[in-house]
Amino acid sequence: MTDILGQMKEIRKIWSAYQSSRILITANNYRVFDHLDEPKTAKKLAKEIKADKRATEILLDALTGIGLLKKQKDRYKNTSSASRFLVHGQPLYQGDIIRHAENMWKSWSGLDSVLRTGRPSCGERDHESFILGMHNLAALKARDIVKEIDLSGVKRALDLGGGPGTYSIELAKKGVHVSLFDTPETIKIAGMVIGRSATGRKNIQLHEGNFLHEDIGTGYDLIFISQILHSYSEKDNMSLLRKCRKALHRNGRVVIQEFLIDESRTVPVQGALFAINMLVNTDGGRTYSPGEMKRWLLKTGFKNVHQKMVADGVLMSAAR
Repeated sequence: MTDILGQMKEIRKIWSAYQSSRILITANNYRVFDHLDEPKTAKKLAKEIKADKRATEILLDALTGIGLLKKQKDRYKNTSSASRFLVHGQPLYQGDIIRHAENMWKSWSGLDSVLRTGRPSCGERDHESFILGMHNLAALKARDIVKEIDLSGVKRALDLGGGPGTYSIELAKKGVHVSLFDTPETIKIAGMVIGRSATGRKNIQLHEGNFLHEDIGTGYDLIFISQILHSYSEKDNMSLLRKCRKALHRNGRVVIQEFLIDESRTVPVQGALFAINMLVNTDGGRTYSPGEMKRWLLKTGFKNVHQKMVADGVLMSAAR
């Protein structure tokens, strides 16, 4: 009986995982954590966030149960991690990626249909929360990732599909002149993010376009492709890498950052789950192993391919 219950506990942990997710998403929507850097009763908080008192109390108890709040008598307060990551305006704020997670909740709910048709879920997309969410995540590691890149001799760099510009900012801090290339709606958001940084627009130029189909420029010493390839098919990625090789200076190199998954495409589990995210949201994306990306690089003419494990992914570099 104990063995049966133990096995069932693991299965239950999987099917009930949505409960903790939904609690956090709703708390984030109401900006609960913004109000709880100081202890408050459920009644007072409910009034501040314009919510029902009973519902607020039950939610706060659950947030305490999953470790995001502390409760003393009838008052609730953020834990240190909640204050650091869930309060709007903090340097490492993660609320935008949680807003994006709610959008993904909707597309993931169409997985049954996607499995039958092989086509991504149809639904509204909140592009701002997606791009700002990418900034939330990149802010946690961009400085360390850029330290891992050999910038010797690099004067001009292309941040291809650079999203909010988080990596462009870090490269610019190193004295590199950066061209950030992304879609028009993304570039608008990148302009705001970069404008708020201490670096500002110094050494960063913004370019709008579709990098799969439009000219991306030439003469770059470095092309940085961070978390882009997983959104596209192998065919599109091979075409993009050929374009990048032509855009590089003769001594230039490409650096790719991607989520990690092994050749079996099952480990680590985060990589396998992210492949589902690409299945429900893109026409041809998935998570690719370092071995697959190395083969693409070699087939498209690159040489001296190297890889290293960084943060939650892999960093690959290759010479033109």
